[in-house]
Amino acid sequence: MHYIVKNLMVPISDYATISEGSTLLDAVLSLESSRVDVGNTIYPHWIVLVMNSQNKVIGKLSQINILRALEPENGHADMLQKLRNFGFSPGFITILREGSIPAEKSLEDIYTDPQIMNMKVEDFMRKIEKNDFIDENTPLTTAAHQMSVRKRLSMLVTKEGEVVGVLRLSDVFTAVINAMKTTQFGSYDHDE
Repeated sequence: MHYIVKNLMVPISDYATISEGSTLLDAVLSLESSRVDVGNTIYPHWIVLVMNSQNKVIGKLSQINILRALEPENGHADMLQKLRNFGFSPGFITILREGSIPAEKSLEDIYTDPQIMNMKVEDFMRKIEKNDFIDENTPLTTAAHQMSVRKRLSMLVTKEGEVVGVLRLSDVFTAVINAMKTTQFGSYDHDE
């Protein structure tokens, strides 16, 4: 089958979004809500889109962005980056980083601090770049290649320059796997 991007995209209206100025807690709640209501797909949403006042996508928040935002600020980040620049191994840096987190603090102590929960999403979202967009009529083979080369878990789908949906790597990968199985086994039916 000759898929194009719009065959697999999730419409923007079905995607988890939050407004610019929202807090970390708002983002977490939006992401959790989208995992409960995944509609007609078997894969939950793993990102939240940040929208400006003109309803344009200005950023993405992934689970990794959220976890990084939750990292306690203890003044060691600059020192650890300098050590990385001097060629110290990632393992050594990890040991130093883990040593800087107070062992006596619980998950709740660290991650429910009101100052952390009220951080604005603009402070830790990944800003949208030019290579985050893909046209809705792009062949899926091209989209798979672009996602691989650009190392994207999702891309914003455009129609005449406006964002109309999200193409997720999980959906592209499923289509690729299904094409492989169909080629290998004919009309493959995994329920048989």
